[in-house]
Amino acid sequence: MINTTFAAIPIDKDSVEPIYQQLARHFRLQIESGRLLPGDRLPPTRDLAHALGIARISVVNAYTQLQSDGLIAAHAGRGTFVTGGRRTSGRSVPPWPLPGSVNISMREMTRLARQPDVIAFSEGTPPEEFLPVEALRQALNTVFDRDGAAAVTYEDTEGYVPLRRQVSEHVTSMGIQCHPDDVLITGGAQQALDLVVQTVLGEGDVLLTSNPTYLGILDIAHVRRVIPIGVPMDHQGLRPEALEAAIVEHRPGLIYVTPTYHNPTGAVMPLHRRRQLLALAAQYNIPVLEDGVYQELSYHGTPPPPLKVLDEHGLVLYASGYSKILLPGTRTGYLIVGGALRDRIVRVKQAADVCAPGLNQRAMYTYLASGALTGHLNRVRTELRLRCDAAIAAAKRYLPPGSHWEAPSGGLYLWVRLPDDGPTAAELYVTAIQHGVAYAIGTLFYTDGDGHRYIRLNFSTYPPAKIEEGFRRLGAAWEAWQETYQPSLRRMPVL
Repeated sequence: MINTTFAAIPIDKDSVEPIYQQLARHFRLQIESGRLLPGDRLPPTRDLAHALGIARISVVNAYTQLQSDGLIAAHAGRGTFVTGGRRTSGRSVPPWPLPGSVNISMREMTRLARQPDVIAFSEGTPPEEFLPVEALRQALNTVFDRDGAAAVTYEDTEGYVPLRRQVSEHVTSMGIQCHPDDVLITGGAQQALDLVVQTVLGEGDVLLTSNPTYLGILDIAHVRRVIPIGVPMDHQGLRPEALEAAIVEHRPGLIYVTPTYHNPTGAVMPLHRRRQLLALAAQYNIPVLEDGVYQELSYHGTPPPPLKVLDEHGLVLYASGYSKILLPGTRTGYLIVGGALRDRIVRVKQAADVCAPGLNQRAMYTYLASGALTGHLNRVRTELRLRCDAAIAAAKRYLPPGSHWEAPSGGLYLWVRLPDDGPTAAELYVTAIQHGVAYAIGTLFYTDGDGHRYIRLNFSTYPPAKIEEGFRRLGAAWEAWQETYQPSLRRMPVL
């Protein structure tokens, strides 16, 4: 019989991380933490595979990786044993999820949020009514009529040349001067971020980011085995003094930042902080990965220019795309990068997927070339302003006293801190679902498992009347939790 401790190893078969890497990571952490000691025997590959319901080759590959790292040794006829061994990196990569993070998985939260009649403020995408489906249909018809079979053949790894020219013109309108050769078309902005991390960082290297930060960059860091270090921020974004302290302490290989309508907080970094960030990056010669997916979603005032516009040393890589402002399902993103680093990223991309889907690229080019984006963005901004105002009004009316938020001037989200005299975001979640409303739990966005009292609400998902009803349900869920659990908490003896 296999030890029950080994039979309980967490394996996510739907994760983008290969199963053998999950298994190797688990054993590595057990060994490095001292839970498995030199001389401890690991289960036979066949038995462990059977207990976990996975293929034996996954266990074999995991053991092979651990053996190459010097952490285990196999002895014919006796078995496989922990040696203690050495680390291949000077840094310790933390476990995932991080200590203190929520015990409800993202997949489970998504499943619960998709129940009938649940008002789900938890997603990170724009609503379907924002999407110009008819315009896309016309663009696709134009592409097939014009290009025929060429529309569904491979494109260059760098992307469809006319689309790269169009993107170059688009970003030039924002003040970013670049040549079409500096544009790399990617499978959404997420792939652009991943390609940069893969190219710039190695396993055990440090990625500096804000705390909280975009959940997707934490997923990338996890899969690529780099260490995300969170830098404190306030309502104006990353704090420069905290950023420099983190640079000196951790010697990062990359800084990731969303300076405009930050996800999840909605913060906008003012111009002077942008210049301070770039000065620090130049002083310590650290590349900056700028996420600009929300740059054009302003509805109260005009944000400062992207970091890329202010970059005088060629350190900023600008990643964006059309998922948030146009068509999420086409997965059309882009990365602005030049020089030798561009060539390295192209080689990484070629190994990953050869090229982004050609039909989507040609359709996107046709749509952008028609000039329709400007009118579409104006309509989206107008509607976002109405929905944001409705969310702020509903928050004031229904959220519990002591809740705190900053009214955003752009983007899709309201970042709310719940009061101290009640449940954390994770504790409230199931009650909220029972009342027909969902949100994203704050701890998901932190590098260190903090943020227990924060929730992110995507108000763009629904029209004003539905937003008000969702916030009413959220307030009712808070009150129901208080009525159910608070009396028993009061009766608990003081130790």
